[in-house]
Amino acid sequence: MTPDVWMILAFAGLLIAGVPVAFSLALSGAVGIVIGLSPDMLATLGTNTYNSIAKYPLIAIPLFILTGLIFERAGVALRLVRFAQALIGPRHGGLALVAVLVCMIMGGMSGSGPADAAAVAMVMLPSMTKAGYPKPFSATLIAASASTAILIPPSVALILYSIVVPGVDLRALFAAGLFPGLLAGLALLLPALLVARRHGWEGGTPVEGAERLTVRDTFRQALPALFAPVLILGGLRSGLFTPTEAAVVAVAYGAVVGLFLTRELSWRDLWELFGEAAIISGVVMLIIALAGIFAWAGTMLGTFRHLAEWIIGLTDNGVLLLILVMLAVLVAGMLLDAISIYLIMMPILIPVMQHFEWNPVWFGILLAMNIAIGQFTPPVAVNLMVTTEVAKIRLEQTLGWALLFVVAMGCALALVAIFPSIALWLPRVLGYNVD
Repeated sequence: MTPDVWMILAFAGLLIAGVPVAFSLALSGAVGIVIGLSPDMLATLGTNTYNSIAKYPLIAIPLFILTGLIFERAGVALRLVRFAQALIGPRHGGLALVAVLVCMIMGGMSGSGPADAAAVAMVMLPSMTKAGYPKPFSATLIAASASTAILIPPSVALILYSIVVPGVDLRALFAAGLFPGLLAGLALLLPALLVARRHGWEGGTPVEGAERLTVRDTFRQALPALFAPVLILGGLRSGLFTPTEAAVVAVAYGAVVGLFLTRELSWRDLWELFGEAAIISGVVMLIIALAGIFAWAGTMLGTFRHLAEWIIGLTDNGVLLLILVMLAVLVAGMLLDAISIYLIMMPILIPVMQHFEWNPVWFGILLAMNIAIGQFTPPVAVNLMVTTEVAKIRLEQTLGWALLFVVAMGCALALVAIFPSIALWLPRVLGYNVD
């Protein structure tokens, strides 16, 4: 067998054996270097790991992670839920509508699906259960809705995609993700409302503390949270700050909201959140750093080129191949996190994308939608793991509802694939380069 085959087999074997993705990438890359190049080339490991994370745009990732944690602790989710419920009023499926809307708004602040799912589940699950919604349905709906955070800007996954794929404007990606994210939320909402009305689940049970609050009262309380996406996106559009600087502004704004407006965040809490964000960011950066070894070995051995040529050789039909790629990414999304998928698959998919002349911004949004579906699809389903833990139910109890929402979001994905203008219209109107 050739060295690149050994490297791929080593990577697959380590994953099957339960070795964490970061170390599987590093060890399989080292296997490829030893077999295909020379043991002396192991001296490049330090340089490769450093070069992988020595990129200025990556600073935005830990900062947006910290932003999500701050808003979660600052009581923002509860205020958004109260406002949404006061706006919608008592009706069948009302709480389901509230859950989807709040998840999408929270996604516009955190950029992280699991953080979004945790914040909303803590507030919504007790009220939905009291109103008659089964816990498996509620947990699955919140997990699926929270997955839109990967599309609605700011998105940690899209930041990484802009770094991995050369020449892609992150601002264009952020703009391109907005309408597909809204479409995905709508696609989840329709079956949720239909199921709620069919079973007669009431949506009129208010969240604790919201019984006597009017729309004006709840809007006033939720205004700082609603202003956060406007601040981030408005600053990017106006050129007031870059995406990396937007992350700094988001952290500062979240701290001000939590410390002085909602007053649910103390200076001690803020210090603890710094540590929590550092731990989460360390895991993310470790994956990115060690993936550099795998990427360098794969490039030197020609592994990615060979795999890309093999994929291109499967068919001359670009549509059929796009479907195959989407199915492969969907399966990967069921097993791996978004960061690992981008780092592993993009070196292979970039030549394929260039061969068929797929728009890189549009293709990036399709990948993100696929990965979003994987975040609530068992067996791994990171968002679903969070919400089932909050609901105190088993993951397998949600399987039927998960399949329903997979089909719903799959329809949204198909629409974006068939009509690229859904993703590309807004960045073109804003004057960003998407070609």
